[in-house]
Amino acid sequence: MTTMLRPPKPSVSLFRYILDYLRCGQLVLPESFRERSRLRHEAEFYRLDGLMKQLSDVTLMPNGSALAARSPAVADGMEPGFILVGYRGTFQFGRDGLADVKFRKISRILVSGRVSICREVFGDTLNESRDPDRGTTDRYSARFFLKHSFIEQAFDALQDAGFRMVGGCGSGTNSSGDVKPGMDSEENRWSHYNEFAFCRP
Repeated sequence: MTTMLRPPKPSVSLFRYILDYLRCGQLVLPESFRERSRLRHEAEFYRLDGLMKQLSDVTLMPNGSALAARSPAVADGMEPGFILVGYRGTFQFGRDGLADVKFRKISRILVSGRVSICREVFGDTLNESRDPDRGTTDRYSARFFLKHSFIEQAFDALQDAGFRMVGGCGSGTNSSGDVKPGMDSEENRWSHYNEFAFCRP
């Protein structure tokens, strides 16, 4: 009878990658990850063949650290990268004030990132009219915006293209009462800005 030697007990920081893999079937490693051999040893012990295969697909950096294993979408030839999506919003009020309030009013959805990736994800819905260098694709731009104002539609496009949200931030509403001339004072009081970061490993 042969017995399999138990590897040293993994640290919590190492074992969380195994749990993530068991939950979603995808290995996601940070760029600074340097314990690939230890993680492979754990995968062998638990007989996680899929995890071992994904570990073999991890790209090593020159300093010995590892990039996350690429998603199936990227394996099919899609370019990895980041996209930032932001919007300035407010509540929209009707003539009767709060009695006719709508949940959200978005004037414009802003997009920034690598030009080729933004075009791939958003296609014809990407408005490039304010981008002065529209002819080249191997560059980055923060001057894009979408032709629609549905933030959920933008998120759907990013998900379909293999992106995952990795962060977000938002400002509070403006309650100072300072309003630009010609703007609705009640509506402007609830103005806010939100931004979300998406990554395709």
